[in-house]
This record gives sequence, structure tokens and C-alpha cells, in this order.
Amino acid sequence: MGINTFTDYYENLQISPNADTEMIERVFRLLAKRYHPDNTQTGNAEKFNTLNDAYRVLSDPEKRAAYDVKYDQERAASWKIFEEASHADGFDDDNRIRQGVLSLLYTARRRDASNPGMGIVELEKYLSCPQEHMEFHVWYLKEKDWIRRTETGAWAITADGVDKAIESDRFLRKDRLLPEPEGFSAERQGPKDSNPDGNRLLDDDSE
Repeated sequence: MGINTFTDYYENLQISPNADTEMIERVFRLLAKRYHPDNTQTGNAEKFNTLNDAYRVLSDPEKRAAYDVKYDQERAASWKIFEEASHADGFDDDNRIRQGVLSLLYTARRRDASNPGMGIVELEKYLSCPQEHMEFHVWYLKEKDWIRRTETGAWAITADGVDKAIESDRFLRKDRLLPEPEGFSAERQGPKDSNPDGNRLLDDDSE
């Protein structure tokens, strides 16, 4: 299956492939409100349509089951590549991935403190780490209180996580951590908000 022909709906909705129906509904409702074309501050028709396409498949049990078959095939291909590249020292590899997660989330929070989250699938893609491995690393970082979930279900670095990321010199550069992944800036910057509070999804939804 070619990468260019496969659309990752879980990443588009910023949720885990294990998300239940309630989580899918909740995240879609928050993001759809944010990117709806009628929203003069954060509206984005292209992102809104992308969210609708993902929700249309993932909210339907039959369509989601069929999609998951293709999704698992895509993830299996990524896992095979990862396994071939990581037979050296398992502990070093684990540390590399965890530091990579912190570095990516550090960059995301510094770029946009009001929308600092990244989905687990997004992290898997940038670090070439399969879901089964990434879930362990996310669990570990969460237990250390270095990362936590945002209101949309994405992961964001904490203040303790920032300190931990800075302590490690493996990924440090002069003025930032990991080199910015290809396409990272365009994917994460999104539309500029004239009102910073426009990004606080739960505040908008709490009426």
C-alpha cells in the first residue's frame, strides 16, 4: 500500500487508534467548532473538510472496521522498518525514542503554547516507531509527569518535561532541540489567530 494513497484518519483527528466512540465524538466536536468556516478567528475550510472525512469513517462501526484493516497493514509496514533498524542496544533505542518525544513536544509547545499537543500517531510517524512501542514510551513519560494529555486527547510536554528535555544533551542544538521534521512547521502552524483565547477549545465549548 503506497503511503501517498493512504489517509491516516486517526492522525487527522489527533486521537489514538484505540479511542472509543465517545472520544471520537468529543474530539471531533471540539475541532469542528474550532475550524468551522463560520468561525472568523480560527476557521479553516480545508481542515474542517479533513475532519469531516475522518469522522465520517471512524464514527461508523462498519466503515471503521474496514478502515482498520488497511490501517493495521500500514502500521505493520512501519513496524517492520523499525525492527530492522533497532537491533543494536534496546535500552539506548528506548532512551532515544523517549528523548525524541520530549524534543518534539518541546518544539510544539514553544511554537504554539496555546495549542501544544501532538497526537500519538503523529509522534509515531516522526520517530518511525510503531504503535505498540510508542504506547510504552508515552506511558513511561506520563508516569514521570513529563507529558500529559490535552483536552483534545493529544499529548503535550509539562514544565517538568521541559526541564528534562533541556537536561539531556543528546538532542540539544544551540537554540532548539530536534531538527524540525520535514513538513512539521506547515502542518502545525495552522491559521494565525487574532485572539489567543480562540485556541482554548474547552472554554469555547463549556457553555
